[in-house]
Amino acid sequence: MFLVLLEFSDNKGQASLHMEQHNAWIRRGFDEGVFVLVGSLKPHGGGGILAHRTTMEELRDRVNGDPFVAAGVVSAEIVEIAPSRVDERLGFLRGDAP
Repeated sequence: MFLVLLEFSDNKGQASLHMEQHNAWIRRGFDEGVFVLVGSLKPHGGGGILAHRTTMEELRDRVNGDPFVAAGVVSAEIVEIAPSRVDERLGFLRGDAP
């Protein structure tokens, strides 16, 4: 499981130029079963993504394909999490649920 942190850069003003393509990129992540949560980081802006069913290399390639990342609107940090204890409602994140 991975947490992707997207932090706005000094180029934040360009976000509106790439928003439609960024939203399409997010939809693809959900459609392909990789993204399970996407949201805004509070209070300073940027975004966060919870991803699974992927490798670090595949996710790095996916994140680099984000129009916001490609245009320098955000910088991305990917953190890998190895769940050791999970609420049963989130068992699918461990990879042991159908």
